[in-house]
Amino acid sequence: MVEEPNLVISHLGGKFTKDHVTVQVHIVRMERDKEWTLEVVNSSGTSIVWDDFFASDYEAYEEFKKTVKEEGMQAFSDIKIFTQGNNVIPFRRK
Repeated sequence: MVEEPNLVISHLGGKFTKDHVTVQVHIVRMERDKEWTLEVVNSSGTSIVWDDFFASDYEAYEEFKKTVKEEGMQAFSDIKIFTQGNNVIPFRRK
């Protein structure tokens, strides 16, 4: 039986609020991998996942902050996501 690897969760992730908009930032990697992934979940439950991988959790968090600085928190709004033709399918949350 093959044992599933553990998920490593960065302490840099968590709830982030700016301009009255709150998102959940997830920075994770598989225990056996060296690269980190970045996901932002907005208040509607829409998940935005970066295609790129990051060498460290710090680099992933810096990419998130860069996006906020350049595009603002509206970058994570459903209106912007769906009107730009992205292939985002929100997961239903209970």
